[in-house]
Amino acid sequence: MLDKLRETERRYESLEREISSPETLADMERYKTLMKEYKNLTPIVAKYREYVKNRNDAEGAKELMESESDPELRALAEEEYYALRDSLASIEEKLKILLLPKDPNDDKNVIVEIRAGAGGEEAALFAGDLYRMYTMYADTKKFKTERISFNETGLGGFREITFMITGEGAYSRYKHESGVHRVQRVPVTESSGRIQTSTATVAVLPEAEDVEVEINPADLEIETIKSSGAGGQHINKTESAIRLIHKPTGIVAECQDERSQFKNKDKAMKLLKTKLYDMKQREQDEKIASERRSQVGTGDRSERIRTYNFPQGRVTDHRIGLTLYSLENFLNGDLDGMIDALATAENAEKLKGNEE
Repeated sequence: MLDKLRETERRYESLEREISSPETLADMERYKTLMKEYKNLTPIVAKYREYVKNRNDAEGAKELMESESDPELRALAEEEYYALRDSLASIEEKLKILLLPKDPNDDKNVIVEIRAGAGGEEAALFAGDLYRMYTMYADTKKFKTERISFNETGLGGFREITFMITGEGAYSRYKHESGVHRVQRVPVTESSGRIQTSTATVAVLPEAEDVEVEINPADLEIETIKSSGAGGQHINKTESAIRLIHKPTGIVAECQDERSQFKNKDKAMKLLKTKLYDMKQREQDEKIASERRSQVGTGDRSERIRTYNFPQGRVTDHRIGLTLYSLENFLNGDLDGMIDALATAENAEKLKGNEE
């Protein structure tokens, strides 16, 4: 591990020189590429340098401990040595995590699809709650959100809604949200006060870049459709919504959020490319039969991942067995605690796989 870290530090120092050179500063594309690598290496090198300093300090304290004749100074050196030794063990664990292969999609934008499941109108309202939760969390991270398509119900819920979240690292913060979310509460439509269980399905897809997916225009069927929704002056008056059908796979993508047919087509194309990229990624994952299934779930959309229990004010993630008794804050976008715990569990599982 130390050899790899020394090599990483040398690369980091080389990048520092390259980034500040006049040739690089004159080439904006190269500058951006080098800066991205430099930024990714910065936390690793900073932690490695902390490790080296602590190790050197520990060696100095040990020498003093062994050579000092004054009992009081020797005791101080001994105390410092053992504290630094414990610190080194902690830093080593953090370095192991930092050196784990990074998910190549982590820095990408994401497209999120939420669909109401079992539970009728209550499931649609829950889908709306999840949409609000994710957009409020995006606000705390300074991410931008854009709706792509939606099918709204009379009470303000969604049978389905698709939206994009744009910002560096968006996928890394949302990727564990794919799966079936379950809510337990008394519905607004329930007069007898009985608790009902409803579900909504969430799919989180990393946005595909143009270089990753090519679409033959001959494989596309393009339809103009009327926007759907619960009302509004513009709704249903013009056929500005666009539906794209990829004939070889049968994948459908549509967008209705913009008044401009051109803008809707552009967004629908992004969605289609992202769905095709997701399909390609899933096919590749299935081919790697020996790949360890992550403790935090396979990402399968049929998997029940979380329960939101209103009577008890709790939210439970079933993949890691974590329960938080702060449901109201959670639904208002306070997701960092849960997301950090899921990332920690994923890293622990990766480390376990590397050790076996």
